[in-house]
Amino acid sequence: MFQKIIIDPVSRIEGHAKISIYLDDTGQVSDARFHVTEFRGFEKFCEGRPLWEMPGITARICGICPVSHLLASAKAGDRILAVTIPKAAEKLRRLMNLGQIIQSHALSFFHLSAPDLLLGMDSDPQKRNIFGLIAAEPELARGGIRLRQFGQEIIEQLGGRKIHPSWAVPGGVREPLSALGRTHIQNRISEVRTTVLDALGRFKRLLQNYAQETQTFGNFPTLFMGLVTPEGLWENYDGHIRFVDSAGNIIADKLDATSYQEFIGEAVQPDSYLKSPYYRPLGYPHSSDHCRLDSGIYRVGPLARLNICSHIGTPLADVELREFRDRGKGTVTSSFFYHYARLIEILASIEHIEILLDDPDLLSTRLRADAGINQLEGVGVSEAPRGTLFHHYQVDENGLLQKVNLVIATGQNNLAMNRTVAQIARYFIHGSEIPEGMLNRVEAGIRAFDPCLSCSTHAAGQMPLHIQLVGKDGEIVNEIWRD
Repeated sequence: MFQKIIIDPVSRIEGHAKISIYLDDTGQVSDARFHVTEFRGFEKFCEGRPLWEMPGITARICGICPVSHLLASAKAGDRILAVTIPKAAEKLRRLMNLGQIIQSHALSFFHLSAPDLLLGMDSDPQKRNIFGLIAAEPELARGGIRLRQFGQEIIEQLGGRKIHPSWAVPGGVREPLSALGRTHIQNRISEVRTTVLDALGRFKRLLQNYAQETQTFGNFPTLFMGLVTPEGLWENYDGHIRFVDSAGNIIADKLDATSYQEFIGEAVQPDSYLKSPYYRPLGYPHSSDHCRLDSGIYRVGPLARLNICSHIGTPLADVELREFRDRGKGTVTSSFFYHYARLIEILASIEHIEILLDDPDLLSTRLRADAGINQLEGVGVSEAPRGTLFHHYQVDENGLLQKVNLVIATGQNNLAMNRTVAQIARYFIHGSEIPEGMLNRVEAGIRAFDPCLSCSTHAAGQMPLHIQLVGKDGEIVNEIWRD
């Protein structure tokens, strides 16, 4: 019953992984697993490095979200120095993180997911890519490219380069924003705001065509986690941790992010290098109870951030947030709406940038607190585009790293990605056949989370998607590769 099918083009997901789908005696899907097959070694080879090098080193975990690691690492360094960084440095870090959210979300939506959404899940795979989108929707594709460019330009104006800027350091940042740089960013705000508002309108009109997907793409109860301000507003750089359940109840609030080990456990699976974090008070959610309301499975990222906050704090984004919640009847549980949430967060980031650029502190030269090693342990936490990111360092008296633990957003979504694959497979697979439409939707279901496997496993590459159907006796009854 073994079958191998080669399908082109390469999947639009970064990293190496495979999927196993398990069948019961009747040929129905009983479970599914998303396996990350790359070795996770970044934490180990950072041991022995000086604390001061860590922001520059960890930024190179990924070329898509280097700023996220740069800032989380610098914040861990702040803790070890035991300093309060200058206000100007904090505001500049916030500005760079907002630029990072815009460029990463724009890449995810316009480059990776829009070909599915606008060309159709069942469209020709040879054309279902960014080049096909450019041919079919040139203005929208151009707007998406320029929107991502805007986020990258903010990073470049602050850090001197668009990728891997060596800018944030323990104690603050190296350089302020120049007056010319501020003017350049301000001059582009009107254009990019129009682009994202047009994309939001387009996406909302498309939803009527994707009723099936909104019901089957990771639509199940979980917890949601992220940072909020003390008042409960949407947050992307600081604040405290909040957990909300699928009914909208706040089950834990005002948690100190630096004490993450008290409420986050990290399970290790024998078939994947990707860890499986869970909410420790409710325990690890075994396969039989993944979808119970009292399960420890939780989601992070844009969907979670919009579910846990009271409001965003900017006029246009708050209007969109209210409509978003109306569509979900409160808490939004379908992972298909990660796309929607990304667009709202782009809009929120643009509005926050516009406000922040009027702050004179951005041009200040008081940017760094100087200190030596005052603590032997520090945790830095920030919101990466894909979710809450933790950097936990232990150092010796000379500031050399003794232990490193990185809790990555993609890992925190691991259990939810498994459940999403299983839900989609149950809807489309009946027996040993793997229909083309099902394969495309499995990929799109994973893509909704925008997984970054370089971050989660610390290796780069493309994802040659490998799907196995496994019978109850363990026999492989069908396989498909995209390579």
